[in-house]
Amino acid sequence: MKPLLTTLIAAVALSAQAQTYNFSLDGREKEAQALTANDIYTKEKGYGFDFVKILKESTLIDSKFKKEDRGTSATVPFFLSVNVPDGNYKVTVTLGNKKQAGNTVVRAESRRLFVEDLQTKKGEYKTVSFIVNKRNTDIWDTDKNGETKVVDRVKIKDREKSKLNWDDKLTIEVTGEQPACSSIKIEPASTDIPTLFLCGNSTVVDQDCEPWTSWGQIFTNWLDDQAAVANYAESGESAGSFIAQNRLKKILSLAKEGDYIFVEFGHNDQKAKQPGSGAWYDFSRNLKIFIDEARAKKATIVFVTPTQRRNFDNNARIRETHGDYPDAMRAVAKREGVPVIELHDMTRTFFETLGVENSKRSLVHYPAHTYPGQMKAFEDNTHFNPYGAYEISKMVVMGIKDLNLPIVSHIKPSFQPFNPAQPDSFEQFHWVKGPFTDAVKPDGN
Repeated sequence: MKPLLTTLIAAVALSAQAQTYNFSLDGREKEAQALTANDIYTKEKGYGFDFVKILKESTLIDSKFKKEDRGTSATVPFFLSVNVPDGNYKVTVTLGNKKQAGNTVVRAESRRLFVEDLQTKKGEYKTVSFIVNKRNTDIWDTDKNGETKVVDRVKIKDREKSKLNWDDKLTIEVTGEQPACSSIKIEPASTDIPTLFLCGNSTVVDQDCEPWTSWGQIFTNWLDDQAAVANYAESGESAGSFIAQNRLKKILSLAKEGDYIFVEFGHNDQKAKQPGSGAWYDFSRNLKIFIDEARAKKATIVFVTPTQRRNFDNNARIRETHGDYPDAMRAVAKREGVPVIELHDMTRTFFETLGVENSKRSLVHYPAHTYPGQMKAFEDNTHFNPYGAYEISKMVVMGIKDLNLPIVSHIKPSFQPFNPAQPDSFEQFHWVKGPFTDAVKPDGN
């Protein structure tokens, strides 16, 4: 059976199992299922308010939201989870409330941003749709008898087993300065929409916990409801380990013509010391595997050069700490005709524009006790906070625009051109913290 047909059969088989959920949180939508405070998620029930205890106990949730109210109401921060199989899902939220004004943020799964500070007046309602990719570790294929079944699994790390990205449910987070959510509808998305698969390390991955944030989970904010992002990146990964853990195999089991595979590696690859390692042999060979496999699926492969580390010399210029790896990526791309987004150069400009001290404001630099359980100061010069990730996600969009990739048609019209030499003000940047935190930095450097 042809690979594309195999993929489509698997997709249809999975989506056929997915039901549509349509919930009303305030009784306004009469045809939707009313969701009450008693509808707490359990695996057996298959839907309901989730992580209620964590929300009630979190010290990062604004104290104006009473602990007893958190997690189970349309006008306080809450999580809603539903059981669904692998796939892309169209989520439609109607935001607003008849009794009060709203300022609502909507994220999904591991803090993927989809709706940013949407304001509604008292009695005003606004409807927004977006696509959420949901996955677990199962890798599906269709055998010679036409039976679709699990043939392998992604070898996730122990710490990933508690991540929202790898479970059997799709989770929506509604939060904000004044959340106001009237209804939520979750339904299988069209199998025709393009999916952007992200391959990378801790600078790309969907980070579950504050304050760690990566560009991949903010990038979702810039796409319309006719495209999906499936972020398979993980902290500590190199191009080789990504392949060895079946992450690429999982992507290839789902990828189809019209999809994209974005590849950003280099940070962790340079640590390899075994025979045959290095930028010009092992790393380049692994990049060629990504190219060949993506093209075999008729997907578009895009390289993204690694983000810079905050490492200044005495002249307030960024030192090059990635060795030959960015050049090796460029060389393979030139030889193979692969488009390249120059995140390496753009983040250098970004850091140098902010300067030695202010560049800390884009990374995880916080005094001790800023976050629960944080006994020592965070002084991380690799991993980004929400502001830094937000800015870098804009650089990726600008790279797509500069390359004029077809996916550019799915960038929201509201996206404003961005120049890393003129970054947004970190002082004016606004981010509503979630309840999950981690005092341990992600793997990789």
